[in-house]
Amino acid sequence: MAKRALITGVTGQDGSYLAEFLLEQGYEVVGMVRRSSTLNFERISHIQDRLTLVAGDLLDEVSLISLLRDHRPEEVYNLAAQSFVQTSWSQPVLTGETTALGVTRLLDAIRTVDPEIRFYQASSSEMFGKVQEVPQRESTPFYPRSPYGVAKVYGHWITVNYRESYDLHASSGMLFNHESPRRGLEFVTRKVTHGAARIACGLADKLPLGNLDSQRDWGYAADYVRAMWLMLQQDAPDDFVVATGETHSVRELCEHAFSAAGLDWEQHVIIDEKFLRPAEVDLLVGDPSKAHEVLGWQRELDFPGLVTMMVEADLALVRSQLR
Repeated sequence: MAKRALITGVTGQDGSYLAEFLLEQGYEVVGMVRRSSTLNFERISHIQDRLTLVAGDLLDEVSLISLLRDHRPEEVYNLAAQSFVQTSWSQPVLTGETTALGVTRLLDAIRTVDPEIRFYQASSSEMFGKVQEVPQRESTPFYPRSPYGVAKVYGHWITVNYRESYDLHASSGMLFNHESPRRGLEFVTRKVTHGAARIACGLADKLPLGNLDSQRDWGYAADYVRAMWLMLQQDAPDDFVVATGETHSVRELCEHAFSAAGLDWEQHVIIDEKFLRPAEVDLLVGDPSKAHEVLGWQRELDFPGLVTMMVEADLALVRSQLR
């Protein structure tokens, strides 16, 4: 019998890569989507006919219970959230409802329907926020610096709480930034690679950005979804930092991206005050030692390779739109 997995947030970057990966492993994949008029299936269009897409919402526990009863997954990956940090400042309550309480509703639905289900929670490096130590590891104290980070801390601790209180196989992946050609255009990596591609194709001349000194630990999303799956294959549930252990500035990102597009970034990048956050996160860099040792996980694509891949994909995308 093929294993069955449920992915919330299946239409997102991580959901699409995880769905692909699980299909390759021989899983039946059920993807939960919200009933909304603006659903974007672009990231999963190439595998959509191999997925079972079902309606459900993290704001509605009844929908989660019936979904679990109808489809009986052995594994549940909770990747759905209001996932953009900037938006969490303008929609803090919605961010809390989906990104924090949504986790509780899903855990409670699992406990009600089938406590044997293995659960993965997408925790985030944004929980570390104003970092208390460098690099950040599983034991580093949290100090979130945005409503999104605060909501993710709640989601993380409620997962620990349900694991310890109800003996659920519930694990959290504290994933540091992970990017790909499927990243949304609002995220800085994609904003830079797509911006460089547009400039290279003569559609723009300037790219406005915020803090160029901001540093992040950037990895490749397809590498990171493998770590999620590995967590649910372990005998015991646990929490893991998934990261590269390297840090790069937005300035370096610009250098690599514009160079891959055959441009000099300094001719095109300008600073725009409106992209500076109310509270900026300091030096986020993860220590993935535990994931290496316990899960046997390693990343396969390095930072320059990732940026080049994204620029090449965006050049192809922009050129196809020009035809």
